[in-house]
Amino acid sequence: MDNYAIRLQNVTKIYKKRKFLSTEKIIGIKEVSFAVKKGEIFSLLGPNGAGKTTTLKLILGLLFPDKGEIYILGEKISQHNRNYITKVGFIPELPYFYPYLTPYEVLTLYAKLSNQTKIDKEALNKKIQSVLERVGLQNAATRKMREFSKGMLQRVAIAQAILHEPEILIFDEPVAGLDPVGIRDIREMILAFKSENKTILMSSHIISEVEKISDCAGILHAGKLKLMLSRNDWEKYSGGLEEIFIKAVRN
Repeated sequence: MDNYAIRLQNVTKIYKKRKFLSTEKIIGIKEVSFAVKKGEIFSLLGPNGAGKTTTLKLILGLLFPDKGEIYILGEKISQHNRNYITKVGFIPELPYFYPYLTPYEVLTLYAKLSNQTKIDKEALNKKIQSVLERVGLQNAATRKMREFSKGMLQRVAIAQAILHEPEILIFDEPVAGLDPVGIRDIREMILAFKSENKTILMSSHIISEVEKISDCAGILHAGKLKLMLSRNDWEKYSGGLEEIFIKAVRN
């Protein structure tokens, strides 16, 4: 049995930018390989333009590689095989929801999209209430989201991602723009998901947060995977993960 939740093998993605008389090729990522074990927290670090978002989009099936293979829970993904997507929840960096809807209405919509309306209405209502309570929005379930802060919108994004009970959660910059209280709350949620044996893949600029909660990390730079690290690697290094990161991208 495959012990990995996510595996990338020599994955390359090239963007083609059309010009007047020619086509420019831009490397998204080049020959990237890494594996995320089931039940661990794996972080992708890298400066802007390193290829983090491209990598996440490839894993989610929003893009497809020009070369290489991607496996989700042992299943090779392709344009013709999207069964795996029901096992994945995604939390974007900048979640957007219709401002005139409430969190309860949004989750009802996502329940329909994820085919959860097969369960009876009362059971679905209890499930939505439970998810909202879990992300700390039980008292804001019927408020319009035009009134919400960045942190509250992030909680709605997490709620929609866990509603269908996926095995894998993918966070794109989960604490970007949050205040210290919000950062701590999201950190505790992520650790709680891990305690339930969910696999977490996240991209982040905030190295201190990666140090606190990650089991492993990969450093991307200019589309290439420069380093793969375990928690033991940065804990035993005098400068910590930040110093390792700076050296990797400067070199």
